[in-house]
Amino acid sequence: MRTEVVSEPGHEDRPNEDFASVGVPAFGQGGCLVVLDGVTPPRTGTGCLHSVPWFTARLGGALTELTVSFPDLTLPEILARAISRTAEAHKITCDLSHPRTPQATVVLARWSAGTLDYLVLSDSVLLLESPAGGVTAVLDDRLARLPRASLATDALIDAEIRNKEGGFFTAAADPSVAGRAVTGSVPRSGVRALAALTDGAARWVEKFHEGDWTQCVGLLRKEGARALVNRVRSLETADEEERTYLRRSKTHDDATAVFVEP
Repeated sequence: MRTEVVSEPGHEDRPNEDFASVGVPAFGQGGCLVVLDGVTPPRTGTGCLHSVPWFTARLGGALTELTVSFPDLTLPEILARAISRTAEAHKITCDLSHPRTPQATVVLARWSAGTLDYLVLSDSVLLLESPAGGVTAVLDDRLARLPRASLATDALIDAEIRNKEGGFFTAAADPSVAGRAVTGSVPRSGVRALAALTDGAARWVEKFHEGDWTQCVGLLRKEGARALVNRVRSLETADEEERTYLRRSKTHDDATAVFVEP
């Protein structure tokens, strides 16, 4: 089993809001992958005493433990339990009904000898490579399909489309959001490798158009996850003044890439 995990903050003076883990059950068969991209909070606050890194560490830790320990649960059930467990840890001190309560995107995958199950919520990406080399991108593209006018301001997003029907969904404090995730199963024999990227690492494809998802997996296999993140950083720096590709996006985002050959 080959595993590579690289997670780097967008700025040295800010904590990394991403989370990544790979788990292998004690009985030696199968495994799991968890990647979260914490949503950067607004300056106006979140109604919570805790930071986004605190939240992603709690949620990511719960997802890893539950996925490894409870193979009979579905991935949506695991996500719902992990959200509930994390909410219980701070519901007394924090306003979890606040639209910007700490929250994150989710990529969750679990494989056994016969099957690989997956779950994707919001705009991180899971890539599945077949033995023949073809790559399937598992995407929750609801945010990308929204009209630009609905994303004009944070206040409009929070009031109209964040975790609302017709908008997009993230893992925050409501366990029912697990039912909104993109899920599926494929034969384990049909997956040679898998990769998970937060949108900061996926910029190589989605923002800078340096290659497609198949070429991205090829880069991860040949040069590694660190090489992908380094290339994204170089492209971001080159685009810093002209803003040809990033436009309204922040110059440097937290970037996480996980590559697994199970």
